[in-house]
Amino acid sequence: MEIVCLDLEGVLVPEIWIAFAEKTKIPELRITTREEPDYDKLMKYRMGILEEHNLTLKDIQDVIATIKPLDGAFEFLEKVREITQVVILSDTFTEFAKPLMKQLNWPTILCNSLVVDHRGMLTGMRLRQQDGKRKAIEAFRQMNFRTFAAGDSYNDLTMIHKADKGCLFRAPQNILNEEPDLRLCTTYDEFYEEIRSFVFSS
Repeated sequence: MEIVCLDLEGVLVPEIWIAFAEKTKIPELRITTREEPDYDKLMKYRMGILEEHNLTLKDIQDVIATIKPLDGAFEFLEKVREITQVVILSDTFTEFAKPLMKQLNWPTILCNSLVVDHRGMLTGMRLRQQDGKRKAIEAFRQMNFRTFAAGDSYNDLTMIHKADKGCLFRAPQNILNEEPDLRLCTTYDEFYEEIRSFVFSS
């Protein structure tokens, strides 16, 4: 049996932090895991900026409420779910993900959670586990699933390399330069055919 594991931001929905950076006009918040491979470092950096500007979880959630899936993402995901099981593996947070999952017809998502103080300020995060995407792939393989993994950022690479098959989707040039052997898909039609060929190759 097969299972497809997809990243969320940049693959199915826009990058939340970029949308928030545009709304707040704070360019430093545009940095994502496409540029910074150390997720702990990135989140501490973000939380410092939020504290400096007195921006709360609600401020972020108000922006998330305006975000729509990427053009074609909903239809792509529905087609994939017709042929195999799909799980979203994301380093985002449950406090961010719910409205986005609703718009995508409630796919299963494994992600993290935030620590928020009495002011509504982000003060930390609770990771399910370190390198959770790779460990999820390992767990699925131990359950005798054939695994396909795809994403667009540094934090997706360990799961892509660990999966039976995988690809990058609309990844930036710096990652393409570092991972020249990984297949790149740039359209949802191409992406679907890559997954379909994997599902029916057994």
